[in-house]
Amino acid sequence: MENSKTNINWYPGHMAKTKRQIIEDLKLIDVVIELLDARIPVSSVNPDISEITKNKKRIILLNKCDLADEVQNNKWLQYYKNKGIPTVLVDSNSGKGIEQVLREINKVMQEDLQIASSKGRIGKNIRVMIVGIPNVGKSSFINRISKKTSATVGNKPGVTKQKQWIRIANNIELLDTPGVLWPKFESEEVGLNLAYTGSIKDEIIEKTEIAYQLLRVLYKNYKNQLLERYKILDFTEQNGEEERETILRLMDKIGEKRGAIISGGRIDLEKVANIVIEDFRSGKIGKITLEHI
Repeated sequence: MENSKTNINWYPGHMAKTKRQIIEDLKLIDVVIELLDARIPVSSVNPDISEITKNKKRIILLNKCDLADEVQNNKWLQYYKNKGIPTVLVDSNSGKGIEQVLREINKVMQEDLQIASSKGRIGKNIRVMIVGIPNVGKSSFINRISKKTSATVGNKPGVTKQKQWIRIANNIELLDTPGVLWPKFESEEVGLNLAYTGSIKDEIIEKTEIAYQLLRVLYKNYKNQLLERYKILDFTEQNGEEERETILRLMDKIGEKRGAIISGGRIDLEKVANIVIEDFRSGKIGKITLEHI
């Protein structure tokens, strides 16, 4: 399994069209908010979007921070602070960070608003564009910040389609954009990170492959939380065992614990894969960050 090359075909035509639309809409925009997944702050950056928005005022939101490792959250905040980029930890479900986002928008626009005011343009609207990859939580964030279900929310990557302006404060209007990926991954690791978090469709890579690779990472970095979740605290590597054998045996153990057994007493690896992926995405394994500083 670990030697297989992940061939990911994931850049459909509508994404190229979306990118062109973002470039066009940027002419109307004062501030760009980029939503990143706090669990994968590197892999969830769209380099294309970073390039085309580089001349705009930027705010980064580390969304789903409730699912990420708190120590790593603070390290990433410091990392962006050192780069001079306003950054906010956000949990769209609980509302954590939402008020701070509004404050940051006004803060980065303070000077421009003062200049506009001095020229007699009192009460100028701030126009904000929100960008991010599929399934990073843009719709949930917009619903929370606008205090109403104004965006189409779904768990499938790329469900938010039509362009829409949403008033999120007296002086702030927000333009939503569909989630957009980019034509070429820098590495297989980036592709896998996006698969773990559901930013590329589950059909593109086999579920068992995603779960196997995810378990490799979790066993290495979050072993105690992983074994605790499946009540297999006595699980250890065996003498002379290769990593691949260890992880496959771990999948079998999880299958035994969760009753994922098919005829002949064999383990249903597909069912195990679904359990592991869902537990990771929902935070049931614990607060996990896959990309550390």
